[in-house]
Amino acid sequence: MSTALIPAVYFWQVVLAIHVLFVVLAFGVLVSYPFMLIAAERIDPRSLPTLLRLRRLLGRGLINPGLLVVVAAGVYLAIHLHAWQDFYVQWGIGAVVVIGALEGALVMRQSAMLAALAQRDIDASAGGEIDWSAEYLKLRGRAEQVNALLAIIVVVTIFVMVVQ
Repeated sequence: MSTALIPAVYFWQVVLAIHVLFVVLAFGVLVSYPFMLIAAERIDPRSLPTLLRLRRLLGRGLINPGLLVVVAAGVYLAIHLHAWQDFYVQWGIGAVVVIGALEGALVMRQSAMLAALAQRDIDASAGGEIDWSAEYLKLRGRAEQVNALLAIIVVVTIFVMVVQ
């Protein structure tokens, strides 16, 4: 067979690149978000409502749609590479189910509630030092646990995919 007939790039490689790109785009925010919140609270706590609203917006506009692209590309790759039985594929399926469920059921709702509570506490401070309410602190603690879990799932999933 002539080497001129061998494609330089195969379609499955393009799909793999799209898969990796959307993992970075959609799930990179899940890893960086806990650090952004810590930094925002230290640098300018009054920016927290905006950051929390942005987190909800990113969930709807980037993470969830990105999750669909990751799944679609992953399904194509598993079919093409005959890898359905491989552990890394099963792990990836479980990871996207958990990420999607946590995003949809908790994170976006928690972000909206936290933004409203943070804004209320900021408004009540009348420009002085912010005294975070017990309600805000309790919900923030739960949200931090969920965000940390999402970040861990993303990091472990990347590890599992790479070492397959």
